[in-house]
Amino acid sequence: MQPTRRRLLALTSALSAVIAPLSVARPQAPGWPSKPIRIIAPSGPGSVTDIRARWLADRLAPVLGQPIVVENRAGAGGNIGADLVAKSPPDGHTMLLLDVSVLATNPFLFARLPFDVERDLAPVQMLIYAPYILAVSNRLPVKDAAGLVASSATGTKLSGS
Repeated sequence: MQPTRRRLLALTSALSAVIAPLSVARPQAPGWPSKPIRIIAPSGPGSVTDIRARWLADRLAPVLGQPIVVENRAGAGGNIGADLVAKSPPDGHTMLLLDVSVLATNPFLFARLPFDVERDLAPVQMLIYAPYILAVSNRLPVKDAAGLVASSATGTKLSGS
């Protein structure tokens, strides 16, 4: 990845968004952090979430004066890691770095969750904005989402299949 002005601005914004609230939060939580911090990445090693968690840990540890350990707890669409954090002591020493799906989508995808998103987890900071794209085979004669919906309704098949 080549450094660009946009990437530098994003990095600066992300760091300031994370570090600035910590300096404000210190007086509200005397003695925090009093022990090593755990960041739970509810995905596998090498995933985007894992890489971001380790990047964040490397930069926050010197500022906070405590080691930060990243633990991967993959499975169930992020629910295993989220459940671990939801059931951990509410002392700010165990955090969850996740994409929005665990909080916004999983309650609708899973019949029962072992935690209550609203009661057991508290969002702290949005760190990364990552747009998603919808892609299909270029053999499918659609140009946009509306065309995709229309083709699925009419049963359009891939050309040559």
